[in-house]
Amino acid sequence: MRIVVAELRAGELAITGDDHHYLGRVRRVRVGDPVELVDGRGHRAAVTIIAMTETETRVEVGAIESVIEPRPYLRVMLPLIKGDRMDYALEKLVEVGANEVIVWMAERSVVRLDPAKRTARLAHYAAVIEGAAKQSGRATIPSVSYAELRPALRGLPAGARYVLDASAQRVELATADDLTIISGPEGGLAPIELDQLATAGFAGLCLGPTTLRADTAPVVAVAVIRNR
Repeated sequence: MRIVVAELRAGELAITGDDHHYLGRVRRVRVGDPVELVDGRGHRAAVTIIAMTETETRVEVGAIESVIEPRPYLRVMLPLIKGDRMDYALEKLVEVGANEVIVWMAERSVVRLDPAKRTARLAHYAAVIEGAAKQSGRATIPSVSYAELRPALRGLPAGARYVLDASAQRVELATADDLTIISGPEGGLAPIELDQLATAGFAGLCLGPTTLRADTAPVVAVAVIRNR
């Protein structure tokens, strides 16, 4: 069992709210049972439940471990995807090792994001990512944000950059500490977007002879890079 806490420190710690309910009502833990706590910023600790009341679960935190994320730092620029496939892509990107997701609205995206609903949508995406991080045992919770393409490209740090393109020639992945992958929506990337990406230094990356779905391609790309 893994719980995310805002602050991880040695000594006694109280778990309240939904996490307390999850431990007591869903998992039915008891005093003496072990639980793993993470702070989402690269720290975790194995703790023991020492008391449970109606409103809180108290645990004793011992040694806190710092978890170093593997290199490179992997950033995925994920277009808005139709229906539950967006949640699926976010979940699987976390599981295979993405460090950051930038959601963007491509010209050919079927889904359009109303600015008035953007905050709520991003909160939903963040919850999906946190759940996936808990399930997959990650001590660091990947970040998620929204950006238009041009500002996002201007804000990228130095590093390797790839655009997923089924027509691209096979390339050797660069050795870099920071790597950005961008993928297209169901209808593919528009010519103007491909031009912008080429100007920003993105090289084409082909994942094989078949065309992958919008929710599958970035997940496969991250898995391939992490397995490199």
